[in-house]
Amino acid sequence: MSVLDELTASLPDGVVVTDPVLTDKYRFDRAADPGAGTPLAVVRAMSTEQVQTALRWASEHRVAVVPRGAGTGLSGGSTALTGGIVLSTERMRDIAIDRLSRVAVVQPGLLNAEVKQAAAEAGLWYPPDPSSFEICSIGGNVATNAGGLCCVKYGVTSDYVLALEVVLADGRALRLGGPRLKDSAGLSLTKLFVGSEGTLGVVTEVTLRLMPPQPPPRTVVATFADTHAATEAIVAITSTLRPAMLEYMDRTTVNAVEDHLRMGLDRSAAALIVARTDTEGSTADRELAQMVAAFERCGAGEVVSTDDPAEGEAFTLARRQAIPAMEKKGKLLLEDVGVAVPRLPALVSGIEAIAAARDVTIALIAHAGDGNTHPLIVFDPADARAAQRAQTAFGEVMDLAIELDGTITGEHGVGRLKQPWLAAQVGDDVIDLSRRIKAAIDPLGIMNPGAVL
Repeated sequence: MSVLDELTASLPDGVVVTDPVLTDKYRFDRAADPGAGTPLAVVRAMSTEQVQTALRWASEHRVAVVPRGAGTGLSGGSTALTGGIVLSTERMRDIAIDRLSRVAVVQPGLLNAEVKQAAAEAGLWYPPDPSSFEICSIGGNVATNAGGLCCVKYGVTSDYVLALEVVLADGRALRLGGPRLKDSAGLSLTKLFVGSEGTLGVVTEVTLRLMPPQPPPRTVVATFADTHAATEAIVAITSTLRPAMLEYMDRTTVNAVEDHLRMGLDRSAAALIVARTDTEGSTADRELAQMVAAFERCGAGEVVSTDDPAEGEAFTLARRQAIPAMEKKGKLLLEDVGVAVPRLPALVSGIEAIAAARDVTIALIAHAGDGNTHPLIVFDPADARAAQRAQTAFGEVMDLAIELDGTITGEHGVGRLKQPWLAAQVGDDVIDLSRRIKAAIDPLGIMNPGAVL
């Protein structure tokens, strides 16, 4: 019996997949890392016990394991490795909601949208909302500490994770945290695993904090003839308010979205900003007036506000569709660099300068209220020189963010594509400490090697 046959025999029929036609679908995440390898097999686990079996086998035979959720990651964090296995949690889809405690106990394969729907049916709300919320999994959200459009006010995934069940490389299953809002017992190991990108273990269950339903939002949309004026308006708003949403699209993005949706966006605008308040009564009136005043003071060409949820959601959809719309224009190198909001104007102008200097198209969208930008570098992969210019610009954008005391990733994760820049941001001592922590938890180094560290 071969080593792989041993794994197959230890798990139910259909859990271990070796057909190359099927395993090829698990080689890449959405970042399409050109360095993707060919795995020995894909393990599509359906329970914590099956994950334990796979990891015990991997430890015994020193086989690399790449954990994978829905495959929507944007940094190469679930890129397959030649000679390793991909451990997919896509078939782990149970959910239970406790309305009194306002928590959801969720397996990692459930999609973000499905958690939102289940919470809504119980009269509750799960706030984290990546633009890909309809197709991304909770396991992937936890792995990268995903954010989204409303995190400017409501926070990111880690703010809602109360507990985890995690399987370590040696097959031990740990329960970290619990359905408690306050807990200071011991080291904060739950937070350690959130955002660890599968390098420390495999998350098999998540306890999520839920909230009362979001009040009906009111939306303001403003267009600008100048991107600097638009970013100054963002700084002005965030210096006095915590809007429920504050999103930015530049001209390239607006035109791509208009080509995609045909909804009547202003193609001539250099930038479009979508802002929301979800406060109520006179407070909502005051916040709305402050946002409108900031836009007008900074030179907005047009400012439109609406109380109509459907109309407001249409503009939110436009922002969510930015990446799919740009994908129609060519191959993308996607980034998510971030800075403190007062430095957002410098980051945006710097990215524009890089695009001009390298003769590449960089469409810029942003969760602008928290300084998290998504430069989308567009190029033709058949043009070798264009591809090289795009790669150069990719690195220069991250260098710029670091120079501005920012981050190379606000919510997508480091993965494999950004790993070369991590030390420049955090420093060698932090890298050393991180490697020592990983070595203590994964001494054989089989968990997602090459990602992050």
